Amino acid sequence: MTPQDIKRLRADLGLSAADLADMLETTENSVRRMEMRRDAMNARSPARRMARLMQAYQDGWRPKDWPAS
Repeated sequence: MTPQDIKRLRADLGLSAADLADMLETTENSVRRMEMRRDAMNARSPARRMARLMQAYQDGWRPKDWPAS
């Protein structure tokens, strides 16, 4: 999952970086770093479990505590 994929997914889901961070059980800063260009100094790739969750969200799965935006 590329940084652009993550940004697009978040936008398509109508989630803020803070909302996605909450759903992934991480920090907003971590989400922002996953959305940075790969060559940026503080960029990071999502952990495999986060990528799987984001794929599930993209496929339409929603947990009971999904943010009501």
